[in-house]
Amino acid sequence: MIIDILLPLSLIFIMFTLGLGLTIYDFKNIIHEPKAFLIGILNQMAILPIIAFCIALLFNLSSEMAVGMMILACCPGGVTSNMITKLANGNTALSISYTAITSIMTVVTLPIIVTFSMQYFMDSSSHQINIIDLGLTMFVITSVPVCIGLYINTKYHIIVDSIKSVVNKISTILFFIIVIGASASEWATFIANLDILGPSIITLIITMLLISYNSAKLFNITKTNAITIAIESGIQNATVGITIGNLIMPLSTGISILSLTSGVYGILMYLVCLPLIFILLKPGE
Repeated sequence: MIIDILLPLSLIFIMFTLGLGLTIYDFKNIIHEPKAFLIGILNQMAILPIIAFCIALLFNLSSEMAVGMMILACCPGGVTSNMITKLANGNTALSISYTAITSIMTVVTLPIIVTFSMQYFMDSSSHQINIIDLGLTMFVITSVPVCIGLYINTKYHIIVDSIKSVVNKISTILFFIIVIGASASEWATFIANLDILGPSIITLIITMLLISYNSAKLFNITKTNAITIAIESGIQNATVGITIGNLIMPLSTGISILSLTSGVYGILMYLVCLPLIFILLKPGE
């Protein structure tokens, strides 16, 4: 019961802090960088779920973890992707634009793809989900907080600037608590499947970094924007994945097994993604 309340509330706060970092100008990057934006959206919203589906089949993931993989693939980016983009000398403004738009788009795409995934990988008769209800829930816990944060930042920018660093630190702490909690609550399952789940997630990260970066270069996108596209496609908001997994299949105690893939990803994202970005993408060269 506590998890059912605290998990969505934590996600709402994290998405709210994301909104606090947005301005109306960020959305104008869609106009300023139309080709880069469209290629990035195609990679994240279409190619990523397809690659995740193939990896789930290739690694023969259990039905619950396969669905968890698909939930993860449908999640938008987050503040983390914006931070890593900045570290990698990418286009931070474009990264923020991606994050904002995909956070809104997933309200529609995530329920549809997850419903298909549950019908394919699991016994759909025993795990029925309502697409409209899930979409509305996504809207309330992701899009609404982002919009409220954007509004507050627009109207009270000076005040927001003074508290932004503190709010972001709280958001980061909440993220790690959620990720560690998700892994710890299903620790036995995590250990039993680590030999498959770990390599499958690492494969997803590497594949998407390479596909996204090279597809951008194929269309003559600048290296700065290509790095941004790769990071946005390779880094997902694990908190959203954990929360949605728990909403779809809640447990009486602990966090849902559907959330475990996102929990493991949240850990590997830092251990794997950061080194790979500097090894494979070679920012700064």
